[in-house]
Amino acid sequence: MSSSGSKEVDAAKAAAEAPKPAVTLFDKIAQKQIPSDIIYEDDKCLAFNDISPQAPVHFLVIPKDREGMSQLSTATEDNKPLLGHLMYVAQLVAKQQGLERGFRVVVNDGKEGCQSVYHLHLHVVGGRQLAWPPC
Repeated sequence: MSSSGSKEVDAAKAAAEAPKPAVTLFDKIAQKQIPSDIIYEDDKCLAFNDISPQAPVHFLVIPKDREGMSQLSTATEDNKPLLGHLMYVAQLVAKQQGLERGFRVVVNDGKEGCQSVYHLHLHVVGGRQLAWPPC
């Protein structure tokens, strides 16, 4: 095994052994313990409208089970299929929400990335001309 391969194994092992973060608001939404405006659901994820929208259309896509991904930077190679699925669902629901002219997908990661809920989630925003840079 190459040294990069062993590093990936070490990272995966560390992620698997890390204590699972406390139950989050999004865990409770995924488990239907807290009501939300769900606009899409399948066996792996769900999408729901943001309670504080930053654009005419603003929804979140979350995995139903974090699988160790409290944030994007904790994802491992094993998470690639789920990460791809989340991106696919983001564009699918964006089209369903009328965002054919464009939209933005944002993932906040960690304190300096302004992440407030430590359950990986994708913000999808659109419905107006978005500015760049976003800040």
